[in-house]
Amino acid sequence: MFVKQMQVSSMAVFAYIVGDPITGDALVIDPASDVKGIIAEAQKNKLKINYIVNTHGHVDHISGNTEMQKATGAKIIVHHDDSIMLTHTPAMILKMFGAKASPAADILVKDGDVISVGNVELKVIHTPGHSLGGICLYSPGYVFTGDTLFVEAAGRTDLPGGSWEELSKAVKEKLFALPDDTKVMPGHNYGRTPTSTIGHEKKYNPFFR
Repeated sequence: MFVKQMQVSSMAVFAYIVGDPITGDALVIDPASDVKGIIAEAQKNKLKINYIVNTHGHVDHISGNTEMQKATGAKIIVHHDDSIMLTHTPAMILKMFGAKASPAADILVKDGDVISVGNVELKVIHTPGHSLGGICLYSPGYVFTGDTLFVEAAGRTDLPGGSWEELSKAVKEKLFALPDDTKVMPGHNYGRTPTSTIGHEKKYNPFFR
């Protein structure tokens, strides 16, 4: 499995290219900005972006959707509960972030669904708390955690649809049930290191002790 982490915006958002180097199929997770750079990285590795997966519908993670879809024809995937955010971000928020509204989602997913690119499969883990439809994506060895779980930190829960109780439950019951050596790939570069592991977060993350 090919995995490339890219910091792409002034908000320190991490976008990810995940693909199958054998078939050349790939997806991009949260293309917040630097769409041309993401596409160039995919092309350099002989990968074609077939899907755009948003871990949630907040503007800082979806602001590259329009440009990415126009350039690649990729289908947009998001959890059902966050789908309305893609096309209904308030104009004031779009202006604040210098962003364009996203096109509507092409595919809606729920907990337990599997997103495939070539022979690579990512399992959808619904982790509400940061937003109603927040998701993480798991493939053996990796979990892409969006704004649910950061390196020794957690996503904020004071925005509409947020709930600390829901987020804490999702992390403890779903993410911390994954193998300890699973690499945590967060949605922002907010930690001492750009990645972590489930075992490390279980032991050292102060929010979940």
